[in-house]
Amino acid sequence: MQDHPKPSRPRGVPRTLPVPQTTLSYNLEVSARRYPTKTALSYYGASLSYSELHRQVEALAGYLQQYCHVQPGERVLLYMQNSPQFVIACYAVLRADAVVVPVNPMNLTEELAHYVQDAETRVALVAQELLARIAPLLGDETLQQLIVANYGEYADLASDLAQADFLRLPPLSDPPTGVLHWRNALAAQCAPGAQTASSVDVCAMPYTSGTTGKPKGCMHTHATLMANVAQTSVWRRWSAQDVMLAVVPFFHITGMVAVMHSAIYLGGEMVIMTRWDREAALKLIARHQVTGWTNIPTMVIDLFASPHFKSDSLESLRIVVGGGVPMPEAVAKRLFDLTGVEYAEGYGLTETASSTHSNPADRPKRQCLGIPVCNTESLVIDPDTLAPLGVGEVGEIVSRGPQVFKGYWNNPAATAEAFINIGGENYFRTGDLGRYDEDGYFFFVDRLKRMINASGFKVSPNEVESMMYAHPDIQDVCVIGSHDPYRGETVKAVVVLKAASRDKLAAQDIVEWCKSRMAAYKYPHIVEFVDSLPKSGTGKVMWRQLQDEERARA
Repeated sequence: MQDHPKPSRPRGVPRTLPVPQTTLSYNLEVSARRYPTKTALSYYGASLSYSELHRQVEALAGYLQQYCHVQPGERVLLYMQNSPQFVIACYAVLRADAVVVPVNPMNLTEELAHYVQDAETRVALVAQELLARIAPLLGDETLQQLIVANYGEYADLASDLAQADFLRLPPLSDPPTGVLHWRNALAAQCAPGAQTASSVDVCAMPYTSGTTGKPKGCMHTHATLMANVAQTSVWRRWSAQDVMLAVVPFFHITGMVAVMHSAIYLGGEMVIMTRWDREAALKLIARHQVTGWTNIPTMVIDLFASPHFKSDSLESLRIVVGGGVPMPEAVAKRLFDLTGVEYAEGYGLTETASSTHSNPADRPKRQCLGIPVCNTESLVIDPDTLAPLGVGEVGEIVSRGPQVFKGYWNNPAATAEAFINIGGENYFRTGDLGRYDEDGYFFFVDRLKRMINASGFKVSPNEVESMMYAHPDIQDVCVIGSHDPYRGETVKAVVVLKAASRDKLAAQDIVEWCKSRMAAYKYPHIVEFVDSLPKSGTGKVMWRQLQDEERARA
């Protein structure tokens, strides 16, 4: 095996780190006892203390157990945008010894059906503005109960920050059978039973866009998530004094672990944004003296473009981290010139509970994945021979560590394919091609597996194709990634129409059809009509040829 360089840790950060063997819900109990009056959540002019947050989590957990009859290990769907209710719902499910299934709030009814059926979710916690999408699934053989939350109930509607439409929905009236009011669930004041879950029990099942077929549920235990919470907290030197701008989505593994769970673990404050709004972000950073911001580069770019941005707008920031797409060199330099803070990029996947790599804040390299975090080892291997490679050689990145998931839900074949044994140790195969330099820093090169990364959201071309084949006029389709200066990549569909439909449809007709059935990040934003798709001798579409041609044009 090749000898890898041993990069230096950030100053004061050890190579190995003991991970607490407790549950995530216990973290909230500890912080509520330590800091009962301290602000846990700030939300558009209103706030929630740690003691009140803990009280509401206990009440909702008791309701889930006593009224919804949620059992230990049962999967509960969480379908909301960032909000205090998301945090409360997530921790209530954990406190009830159940499993959180976070779902992208951009998903539409047809997409939601897969999560409901695959995870066998009987109960869902839903935001009011999303109710119309999931309501058609209520009452089938699986989904039986919805608890519906209204974001505005946790905001100060008199605040100049609380002008968004999603905060001003009228209260839900005359809910149908099976739909329950969030406030009524809390008002029942149910006390949950003693917690029986341990660190080895599955507690969360975020779905990942697989390279084939439908998204797959990644089984994470309290221990796998706790490992990354501990790693992130030590690596970034977070503390109870930090104030985090919580704008990356909580349903996504990064927002869930690196922001939400980490803040609760430390007793820090989260300043929650339901949707990105650069003007609101500027006000929130200044008013709350935000010290930490996890983001995607497009947010920084947008913030700099605000007419209200000033040279001292970000002076409270101590650390700015992100990933998903590379941070442009010029933007990173401007951030540093204004704040003295280096933008620290990281790398990870849903299967690895967020990060396996991160740049040290005191010596980052730009447009770089970083170095393996505490307790983590990564190699670059030849994807064909599986032999480890040396400095500068390009191959598949594989990683092992306590944050790696326990497998795909009800899919042992996919689980087996995801791991490889090297030197007696099991490594997770990321499907990403990369290299490492003489200092041990890793760099992304390309994807070995078929995947599109649109503003940090992973899109499976196979999934999009399978949905597009339902269009009555489409004969053949291949989905690829197309360069986008803002999103990094956007989804493009190369389409062969049926003979009778040619010259009768415009590309935008296909786009609109897809838009009505797929999440905003997922539907093809570009459609190109062709007479035929390139195929191999066995009849398989040669997607890589089309992808390479698209990149060459870009």
